[in-house]
Amino acid sequence: MASETLEEFYKNKFDWLPDNLQQNMGHFNVFRIEDCIGPKATKHVTYSRRSFYKISLMFGDNIIHYADQSIALSGASLMFFSPHVPYTFEQMSDDRTGFFCIFTEAFFAERFRGGLSELPMFSLGAKPVYALDNAQAEYVSGLFVKMLDEINTDYDFKYELIRNYVTELAYYALKTQPSENVYKHANAKTRITSVFTELLERQFPIETPSQRFMLRSANDFAQRLSVHVNHLNRAIRETTGKTTTDHIAERLLNEAKSLLRHTDWNISEIGYCLGFEEPTHFNNFFKKQTQQTPTSFRNVDLV
Repeated sequence: MASETLEEFYKNKFDWLPDNLQQNMGHFNVFRIEDCIGPKATKHVTYSRRSFYKISLMFGDNIIHYADQSIALSGASLMFFSPHVPYTFEQMSDDRTGFFCIFTEAFFAERFRGGLSELPMFSLGAKPVYALDNAQAEYVSGLFVKMLDEINTDYDFKYELIRNYVTELAYYALKTQPSENVYKHANAKTRITSVFTELLERQFPIETPSQRFMLRSANDFAQRLSVHVNHLNRAIRETTGKTTTDHIAERLLNEAKSLLRHTDWNISEIGYCLGFEEPTHFNNFFKKQTQQTPTSFRNVDLV
């Protein structure tokens, strides 16, 4: 389950590389989905992580496989994808229309000092899909058209305008969600939580059976952050409503499900790379979280 790089994305879809791929300011590009349909686009899109962010506006009937979820989409859907979570699409209708843009973290380095995870849709455990009505879809389409128009100009500050359009797109999407999902104001506790989340995510993706998940307990993270474990636990509980252990277990479980579904590794290999010394320890953890053994989960998913 390797991560697709920008170079691989362009070669797989277009058989060419843009001149600005490695520019210091970070990379950005935007497309109409129908312009990307061709011999290269008929291949099955693999379930994998990407090394870049992606925002898509898609119309019609589709299924998105995201982490351990499969979500049926109908109508206009706005979707946000980060490099941390694997995904793929299945088009259920012939008329593939819409837009998408791709960009690297560096493209927004000055706009979000804490990284793109400041935006709720790119944070750990975020909901990636926003269903749009006709008026909302028209507004979002307009933002993508502005990006398409602007990227083809010679205007010196075109990328500043494009950053504004992408930021507007993200905040417009948040308006369709309940207000409690909007990112809370930053303080010391949220900063600790943000760094904890970054350390947790940095250990993924698990791409080979020899790779290991090492920071597995609240105490492990507290030592790395140079804070008392009680202080870490309080900060995470107050900012997220979950315990440190809950976050670690949830992330481990999501990765375990993805590996069981999308690799042919045996149960012992998956347990080992997730930090379990014995297969029985992994079995006990998985069964406690899901009421299923890893083997039964894999077998049911294959039916």
